[in-house]
Amino acid sequence: MQPPFAATGTFPTGKASQYLQQLCKHFAHKIEVRYDPTSAEAALPTGPCIMAAGDDLLTIGVTAPDAEGLARAKAIVDDHLARFAHREDFTTMDWTDHPAG
Repeated sequence: MQPPFAATGTFPTGKASQYLQQLCKHFAHKIEVRYDPTSAEAALPTGPCIMAAGDDLLTIGVTAPDAEGLARAKAIVDDHLARFAHREDFTTMDWTDHPAG
């Protein structure tokens, strides 16, 4: 069995907690989500999504069973976050792919 693919994205912002909560409230309409102001877990269709909000940094980790799923997971996060962070000229998170685990 092939190990899952993983990536971690970061977005420097003073509104990390706000964006984390907006993402989770939006995702909760379709998928299972657990969150508080500084951390979250969302069951994306591609695999688990783990979020953390610091004072000035939003960090999101995604996993997927294959490279295509990983690209989809990153696109889901980027597309939704772009709706909330458009005033900060957000386009995509700064993603780093890495082995899952």
